[in-house]
Amino acid sequence: MTEPTAIAVAMSGGVDSSTVAAMLAQTADAVVGLTLQLWDQTRLAGKDGIPDAPKAGRCCSLDDVYDARRVAEHLGIPYYVVNQQARFERDVVQPFVDEYLSGRTPIPCSLCNNHLKFDQLLQTARSIGASRIATGHYAVNEFDPARGRWILKRPADRAKDQTYFLFGLTQEQLSRTLFPLGRLTKPEVREIARSHGLALAEKPDSQEICFIPGGDYKQFLTAYLEEQGRQIPETAGELVASDGHVLGHHDGISNFTVGQRKGLGVSSPTPLYVLNIDAASHRVTVGADEELATRALRAHRLNWISIPELTAPTRVQIKIRHRHEPAWATLEPAGVGEVTATFDEPQRAVTPGQSAVFYDGDEVVGGGWIV
Repeated sequence: MTEPTAIAVAMSGGVDSSTVAAMLAQTADAVVGLTLQLWDQTRLAGKDGIPDAPKAGRCCSLDDVYDARRVAEHLGIPYYVVNQQARFERDVVQPFVDEYLSGRTPIPCSLCNNHLKFDQLLQTARSIGASRIATGHYAVNEFDPARGRWILKRPADRAKDQTYFLFGLTQEQLSRTLFPLGRLTKPEVREIARSHGLALAEKPDSQEICFIPGGDYKQFLTAYLEEQGRQIPETAGELVASDGHVLGHHDGISNFTVGQRKGLGVSSPTPLYVLNIDAASHRVTVGADEELATRALRAHRLNWISIPELTAPTRVQIKIRHRHEPAWATLEPAGVGEVTATFDEPQRAVTPGQSAVFYDGDEVVGGGWIV
């Protein structure tokens, strides 16, 4: 049986994925546009301070679907919208809520990529006769025959590097995915969009999490739990200094994240930051900015890309946030499914629930979730 040669382009309605569709429409045997409908932007509108109308700049909106369809029509390619709202809520929204209620700080974009987007896009692509998918992510993937593995690399445009959010991709997913923008810069992408006559060539990039209006996760938690017939669990407790001295009390651990400065509810002659959130005791520890620095982290739920597994101490660079400059560290196995990392220099605000992504130069070695 002949392998299908069509390519399914994940079209978000932005300039990047639209440019990918335009590029491939000229070179591929057949191109199909796919959009995953993930969240109803009107849901929760008007509740608990959430705006009545969706704000511009949020990804996956109805306007984005309209823009993607318009681009597909302009290019003359088939286009389909696949409703994945139920799975998105199960695999992304609910874990996001549970993590915050447990005193951790989740990354929904990584959850979405790891557990939904690539998996579902590949399944849908196969069902319509496409062997591969293409996305507008800024990343590079290529096969290394010497290692017999697909390798994920940082892109040419470092300012747009999205490998931090892609660390969970499997070898199978990487083998079936194209990143046509990996060796281009954003200005070059916009110029290509203009050359193809795409009306959204100047469209701004989306900045907000698609289901968090205005970026206020506290409003979202309250409104979402109310809709579900639930209340935010009672996690009020003590606000303490790093020496254990009680400074005051707080209304709940879901109001805090490591590194937070504003909204602590206590006054101090010097700025205070959240250092630690203890979900068991409901105690939130605060201190000076320099106390946020640490040289160690532990990560679990690992995924390896450039190597099959970690078997010995290895020198890597680690990103602990999307905009964090990778820092040198020694990575070591730490029992089943876990690693520890010791940084050469202390790093600020290592936050449980965030991702730690390991790099060897431009290559993504793998990654996991900070414990």
